[in-house]
Amino acid sequence: MDILITNAVVATCDDHRTIHAEAAIAVTGNRIVAVGPSADLERDYPRHERFDGRGLAVFPGFINAHTHTVLLALRGTIEDWPGEAIYRYMTPISYAMTGEERSVIAQLGCLEAIRSGTTTLVDPFRHVTTYAPAMAETGMRLWLTESCADIDTRRIRHGDYQVDEAFGAAFLDRATALIEGFHGSHGDRVRCQAAAHAPDNCSPRMLRAVRDMAERYGLTRTVHLSQSPGEVAAVKAAHGLTSAEYLDREDFLGPDLVAAHWTFCTEDDIRLLAARGVQMAHTPASISRRNFHRVRIGQIREAGVKVVFGTDNMSEDMFQAMAFGSIVHRTGRGRDVEGGVDPSPEQILDSVTRLAAGSVAADAEIGSIEVGKKADLTFIDLNAPALRPLIRLVSNVVHYGHPGTVHSVMTDGEFLMRDRKVLTIDEPALIREAEAVTRRVWERMIADNPDIAPPPGELRWLG
Repeated sequence: MDILITNAVVATCDDHRTIHAEAAIAVTGNRIVAVGPSADLERDYPRHERFDGRGLAVFPGFINAHTHTVLLALRGTIEDWPGEAIYRYMTPISYAMTGEERSVIAQLGCLEAIRSGTTTLVDPFRHVTTYAPAMAETGMRLWLTESCADIDTRRIRHGDYQVDEAFGAAFLDRATALIEGFHGSHGDRVRCQAAAHAPDNCSPRMLRAVRDMAERYGLTRTVHLSQSPGEVAAVKAAHGLTSAEYLDREDFLGPDLVAAHWTFCTEDDIRLLAARGVQMAHTPASISRRNFHRVRIGQIREAGVKVVFGTDNMSEDMFQAMAFGSIVHRTGRGRDVEGGVDPSPEQILDSVTRLAAGSVAADAEIGSIEVGKKADLTFIDLNAPALRPLIRLVSNVVHYGHPGTVHSVMTDGEFLMRDRKVLTIDEPALIREAEAVTRRVWERMIADNPDIAPPPGELRWLG
């Protein structure tokens, strides 16, 4: 698409965090070819379609650096349950779904993401080849990953941590099929990573296999790290080490690795991870829903770790991630800081734009509004009541933005949502289908797993 966006406020998120007023962005094909005063670009690009950005602010498209769209099937249930949820609900429900059902729920995640101003999802999970085409159809930019494990995650809730070579081989086969079938596909909008699910369900052999896969295909890597007390205890029992120490022993740490969560990392773990250049994918909203967030985020930031944001599960709302992240990061230093305002809103915004792009080695392509970069753009309605009065743009968006303030979304030079209408998804039909799918999957999961009951509180289908 050749389009000229005019008369907008443009928050570039470049090295200087430049903000232009009454500015224009020229897009030719899928690239930004000019940024500057509207009058100048109107003169220079007379044949481009005009898009009047009056009353709008244009940001780089938000990048959700860690999510699991399929787990939207659990929304409104386990957030209010105090027990262990990863292996008791998150794993079983993913196996209870057919490929078609995963596709429906994953598309629902994409729909929410688009309406929340997100242009890129980084989504490591399982059986990804079964729903990758449905996600790609939405027009979003994607980094997809099969999260490999060779300890059967379906058995962990029963205390069984035996290595299962056949289980692991199936994961590696699916990961290879995903990479060879989708990496660089859909006009290079879809790429892949290599992933080990977590230290408690990956043997040294599996960690080596994932590392070798990343080297063979030239991919970045990701892993869940110190995300639960159960993981920490299991790794300690099996290896006598913390999760970070175990990954380091197996030569799995490095600057190409993004590790999610870090919730139960020790001070020594943080020093080790920082020394190895590991990046952190933080999901402050999802983790904060169940109790006070205990991650040592102040020490992590002070160690110089690059921190990016994601939503993790049950939501694709990056505004929540920024708002929760600002609060958690300002209060997470383990000591009283009177009137703490560090990190700044601009630093928080960096974590969903330029730094998030760097976490998948794509900062030369996306994450800021600069000439030569891909046209992934989020348009915010500045006349939304939540954003007025408008004194400091980035502060307003970080603290008070919400999906209702998103006007339009563009990925790779094409509108996914324009004037608040999603163009790539039949929204009413998808919502109806997702509701029906979720009912079926819950019923099947409980029927197939007699030890699993719904979380406390009746499951009531109202829609």
